[in-house]
Amino acid sequence: MTNLLAIFFDNILPIFLTAGTGFFLGKIFDIDLRSLSRVVFYIFSPSLVFRLITSNKISNTDFGRIMAFMFVCTVAIGAVTLLVGRLLKFDRRLMAAILLPVLIANTGNYGLSVSEFAFGELGLAYASIAYVTMGTMAYTLGVIVASMGTTTLKQAVVRLFKFPIVYALGVAFLVNYSDWTLPIPIDRTINLLSNAAIPAMLIVLGMQLKRIEWGKYTLAILFANLMRLVASPLIAIGLSSVIFNHQDVSRQTSILEVSMPSAVMTIILATEFDVEPAFVTTIVTTTTLFSPLTLTPLLAYLGAS
Repeated sequence: MTNLLAIFFDNILPIFLTAGTGFFLGKIFDIDLRSLSRVVFYIFSPSLVFRLITSNKISNTDFGRIMAFMFVCTVAIGAVTLLVGRLLKFDRRLMAAILLPVLIANTGNYGLSVSEFAFGELGLAYASIAYVTMGTMAYTLGVIVASMGTTTLKQAVVRLFKFPIVYALGVAFLVNYSDWTLPIPIDRTINLLSNAAIPAMLIVLGMQLKRIEWGKYTLAILFANLMRLVASPLIAIGLSSVIFNHQDVSRQTSILEVSMPSAVMTIILATEFDVEPAFVTTIVTTTTLFSPLTLTPLLAYLGAS
């Protein structure tokens, strides 16, 4: 029990305290959250991914393995969710609203922070790959689920190329596998911007967590929370042991990232496609608030200090 408390205080509590400052800031001041989110999305996040990939020489094998692991885990979680949801006789619209936050985990502001605290700079580098992969799925699989057939695959792919982290990743690999050296002013600018990414992400997360609506969807909310917080890590651990040959920090970080609570991005998608946005907001909020109960023992299992 002492070890679990230490893991919680060292790795998770700082994240909630930082997000809490964003929550109270949003309560006190009338801040344009969308503008702040865009700064994080278009400037800070791509800078962070670029720095992590270029400063940590991750092999093509590890990169491909983590991407494949994230994709297979997400598909497996979605399949189980869809099967159980049909047995529970949720209608099509509610099923889409459940799938969205269950499929897309918060590998960004929350996942990157926990990975860095628990597994250091290398863990953060591996987590950035999971972050990019999950972001890609959010703008493809997430869009398809949210639209439930009203958006074509072509439109989903076009949206993907509006995802700035994709370009940051591509340029980072060019720099990694060439003799390029960034000019000092550009290198230091990217470092400054990347250092702001995680704190800003957590502030945005805190400002997003404002409302919970239980309403008539109590069973669906409970089901979505169990799938995201309990079933997801179990599926990830199983797939890591049976199919993927993950080792050390790569395995630890990959499983951790799959097990994160629901991503704030799902609220944006639910609002855009009018798929029960209040319900999705509730799932994001509840999975985030309950996540220490599952992440703390998971971190102990994975060997975090």
